[in-house]
Amino acid sequence: MGDPTDRPEDVVRTSWDAASWAYRPQRSASDVEDRNVGTYRGWLSPLWKTVPPGAPVLDLGCGAGLPASVILAERFRVTGVDVSPVQIERARSNVPTGTFRLGDMTEVDFPRNSFDAVVCLYALIHVPRPKQPPLLARIRQWLSPRGRFVVVTGHTAYEGYEEDWLGSGARMYWSHADAATYRRWIEDSGFEVESQTFVPEGTGGHELFHAIARP
Repeated sequence: MGDPTDRPEDVVRTSWDAASWAYRPQRSASDVEDRNVGTYRGWLSPLWKTVPPGAPVLDLGCGAGLPASVILAERFRVTGVDVSPVQIERARSNVPTGTFRLGDMTEVDFPRNSFDAVVCLYALIHVPRPKQPPLLARIRQWLSPRGRFVVVTGHTAYEGYEEDWLGSGARMYWSHADAATYRRWIEDSGFEVESQTFVPEGTGGHELFHAIARP
């Protein structure tokens, strides 16, 4: 059990280091039998219609690269960022054509207009809520005008910890707003929301947004 005075960022890093393999067991990187691959491919498929082949794309909170970075690397030049050294090491192995940076997504920086798309799936919800609107604004700056943003957020507001997450012995931290607040934050950050979809999970769920960076 971690020290309750730990910074949330440190808790998330430690937990992902400990739970990486339990959360995403190693299979073939393109294992079509993995139920997540079809789901993620559906979420990312609009990028195939709107983002040119070979364009630079950022996977923010990329984890082990499975499956989002693997899917994106089929068509785009992928850069991934993750706070966990274990996850980054695995991502580099799973997606050898990608470029992966170890770092806190609220601290990493890129020049303006660096990417034609940014993907952030189930990662923003590990960032302390007060830091999320500034991060969304920075993501908009990293995107080219009319660039695409795909993000999975929380659906209902929640902040808290889970002890022994996935049997890893580590505690995990979540922090998220409700779906209406996320839509407002995304729009206030300079995006036009193209679609918003509820993603059920257990007795609750998350929210999937596709958005376009306004010029």
